[in-house]
Amino acid sequence: QVQLEESGGGWAETGGSLRLSCEASGNAASSYAMGWFRQAPGKDREFLVGTSWNGKNTVYGDSVKGRFTISKDDPNGATVYLHMNNLQPEDTAVYYCAAPYVSNWYKISWDTSGMDYWGKGVLVAVSS
Repeated sequence: QVQLEESGGGWAETGGSLRLSCEASGNAASSYAMGWFRQAPGKDREFLVGTSWNGKNTVYGDSVKGRFTISKDDPNGATVYLHMNNLQPEDTAVYYCAAPYVSNWYKISWDTSGMDYWGKGVLVAVSS
């Protein structure tokens, strides 16, 4: 079992940047792949980006490729970051950290059904 906690949400102006953090805790917390999703009002939860437990493998969703990046500064640590650049009003959403129980990178399904653990989410609001 792993617990996930996001932090770093808040307000940004159009074109600005924010960094979100997700800290995993619990049994073998640093050994999980982790990713980010978001859910805007009235829309489905959307996959953004995922990374392997050591940060060496990354997969991006189409909507934020080139603007958002994920990092895990310590390969043996339990914290991942979402770096968001050139924010737009349409990026306004609740952002969630998630992790799959599956440990094999090539068998992870990076969609909501493939994730087993979720944080509570943080709000990011971008003013126009």
